[in-house]
Amino acid sequence: MKTPASFERIDPRLTFAGLIALTLALGPAARPDAIAWLDAICGGGLFASGGKAQAASHSPAASRPATTVTVLSCEALPNVPGKSVTTALVAFPPLGFTPAHRHPGSVTAVVLEGTIRSQLAGAPPANYTRGQTWFEPPGTLHVFAENPDPARPARLLATFVADTNCGPLTIPER
Repeated sequence: MKTPASFERIDPRLTFAGLIALTLALGPAARPDAIAWLDAICGGGLFASGGKAQAASHSPAASRPATTVTVLSCEALPNVPGKSVTTALVAFPPLGFTPAHRHPGSVTAVVLEGTIRSQLAGAPPANYTRGQTWFEPPGTLHVFAENPDPARPARLLATFVADTNCGPLTIPER
């Protein structure tokens, strides 16, 4: 089926601007899923209240690709009885997202590739790029971690020091 010539001349930016204008004009009458969809395709933050940078201002975790964690090793620390060190590779696909969680032990993360946007409780969100690190004390609320890039993956190496038993590395926040 051939597209009418009149439609071929419409600038896609005008169509997109029209979608935004329509959604804003409808305000509360707009369906919440339509607003979430528009917010998601705009990269999030269009409709966030008060400009607060929290996980709530990001697209819902269910609609975002999940990260994958590959445990590389878990070894007992001979000089620290009862503790082990675990290393894991965390892969974030484009726009990958990890919702709120905690870790039972101390964690140091180093970004190997791409950009990771992360927020710990009580701190503002921060972007970390290749070679940058952050530390999470045991039990600290990790509000979210995400790859904000829609096209490129990101990876980090996480090193955990926790009780010896190589148990769960994350505890989901409810």
